[in-house]
Amino acid sequence: MTIQRMDNVAIVVPDLSAAIAFFTALGMEPGNSTPIEGVWADRTVGLEGVRSEIAMMRTPDGHSQLELTTYQHPEALGGEWANPAPNTLGLHRIMFAVDDIDDTIARLRPHGAELLGDVVNYEGVYKLCYLRGPAGIIVALAEQIG
Repeated sequence: MTIQRMDNVAIVVPDLSAAIAFFTALGMEPGNSTPIEGVWADRTVGLEGVRSEIAMMRTPDGHSQLELTTYQHPEALGGEWANPAPNTLGLHRIMFAVDDIDDTIARLRPHGAELLGDVVNYEGVYKLCYLRGPAGIIVALAEQIG
């Protein structure tokens, strides 16, 4: 038995509309949005009284998805996990291949994106960078140059 595919990565965000705008500016395509609640949701995630909304975002090739989630109840947790450093244990970052890294960064800045370091040339093969996206997640960008 093997897995069939990786279906999606979920990101909990405080502002669903802002996150949708960020990932749309990145070049992802908005999909379905739906409220999530009920006993099945409580039992699935192990919380009581879940009320949330999800919005699916697809890459243009249709092979990858993000599930953006905002919680009305119970309230989303932040605190010490907000804006984690790149060496924090757990989910490290998500990376996207882009055709023009400088243009992509320029499109994302109005949506709150901030570079963590610099755009670097990796051995003449890629231009790479890390930036901070919605809910403090780290989004890596890679442009193949060689």
